[in-house]
Amino acid sequence: MPRNTKQTTQKVAAQAAKTLINPIASKIAKQLAGSALSQSGNKKQTGSAMEEKASKVLNSPKYSKETKTLAASVLSQSNKSR
Repeated sequence: MPRNTKQTTQKVAAQAAKTLINPIASKIAKQLAGSALSQSGNKKQTGSAMEEKASKVLNSPKYSKETKTLAASVLSQSNKSR
């Protein structure tokens, strides 16, 4: 199975860190931020459950640009064969 070796960029990791400490950030934004940060500096891949959540965020008009950025980062680090 091919591995995806993409990593979270420093810019997205900084945004993710800010999201995690933001008391009014949504639950999904915090989940995406945690996933993005966990993939910073290593070659971990996004799991299928988080991949599905990130896909739903990107396809919904109700999420902010920041949340969609986190979702895109998480999704880009998913398993290539899925």
